[in-house]
Amino acid sequence: MSKIDATLIKKLREETGAGVMRVKNVLEEVKGDEKKALDVLKKEGFEKVAKREGRETNQGKIFAYTHHTGKVASITELFSETDFVAKNELFENLGKDIALQVASMGEKDIEKQEFIKDPSKKISDLIKEVIAKTGENIRLGRVMRVELGK
Repeated sequence: MSKIDATLIKKLREETGAGVMRVKNVLEEVKGDEKKALDVLKKEGFEKVAKREGRETNQGKIFAYTHHTGKVASITELFSETDFVAKNELFENLGKDIALQVASMGEKDIEKQEFIKDPSKKISDLIKEVIAKTGENIRLGRVMRVELGK
């Protein structure tokens, strides 16, 4: 069997949040096939997400986005289990992306909406990806969109 490339391990680890040895083992099992390894690791990540659903989320942050015109703004409440994760870059980016989404598309059925930056994913998928990577439950709270004069 050929040696597994360290850059591929690093890439898959960053995409999935899986441990280095788990990524390496999966790559060996699928004989270095990146796509198959990614599918296996994502499936395992989503299984972990399901186990975390019941955990309490009483930490988090509020994110705001204002459109460059100054005529549309949004506020998004995002919860995590610990303040440590609430300060994490993945959590920060998720909150900012959801606030942008709410300003652009409105708050109705936010978790079911297709993500404006990547229509192949729903907002709920983005949340599940961050849960899988951080190892903590994350929950979307209140969202609000305000438009000037409406």
